[in-house]
Amino acid sequence: MATIYKEQAKVFKAFCDETRLRILQLLRSGEKCACVLQEQLNLRQSRLSYHMKILVESGVVESRKEGKWTYYTISEKGSAYAATLLKRLTTPKAVKEGNNCCKTQPSNNNFKTEKHIKII
Repeated sequence: MATIYKEQAKVFKAFCDETRLRILQLLRSGEKCACVLQEQLNLRQSRLSYHMKILVESGVVESRKEGKWTYYTISEKGSAYAATLLKRLTTPKAVKEGNNCCKTQPSNNNFKTEKHIKII
């Protein structure tokens, strides 16, 4: 189960940085060579490489080598997975009554009985 969360976290990590969001914006218009991204973003090669590794590992971006150059593009499959994952994780799930709460009696009688809702 922890492995699933690690993989899901990679997807969200891709979106948690201003530079990576700028890269994605540039890639929306189509495939770009690393040299073009480097120039347009005014980044050193090592810095661009760091960000591209995160984007590629997330599955949101694909890369291909052609000679000494690397080209990047947004992955349709990875993009769809990211959108589906966000939707699934943020959509409330209906839970049967009786399985989702407990009643506690606080020691202080000034409080009413509290219901706790379990989020799955």
